[in-house]
Amino acid sequence: MASFVTMGAMLRCSFGMAPSSFMVTVPMRPLCQNKPMGNIMDMVPMANILPFGMCQSMANPTVASATAAACGVLTPMPCVPVITGPWFPGGKELVCNMPALLNNCKCMCAWGGNISVQMPGNVCNATGK
Repeated sequence: MASFVTMGAMLRCSFGMAPSSFMVTVPMRPLCQNKPMGNIMDMVPMANILPFGMCQSMANPTVASATAAACGVLTPMPCVPVITGPWFPGGKELVCNMPALLNNCKCMCAWGGNISVQMPGNVCNATGK
């Protein structure tokens, strides 16, 4: 059963070298275990989705240029997420008039990374899924 994602959830990027934390920046959100709940529009880089340590994607221009300067040896560079769209698929429940963010949701980074929820930050199960 899917769980709601709340502030402090652990996120993972397929090209990142470290996990990241999910942040809810909008005040007055519904709470789950006294933590603000996320929705599919909580996707702002550096606000909702924090960096994943170092990026290893050759689609990232900084990684590509550092790798070229190192004669083709992959050279990871600091992660700066570039989110291409909202989390999907989202839950049936609404959080601030948008579908709830569930632990089975994913979003994409422009550099090819697949961002997923590793730990939802709570044990509140969604009833609609």
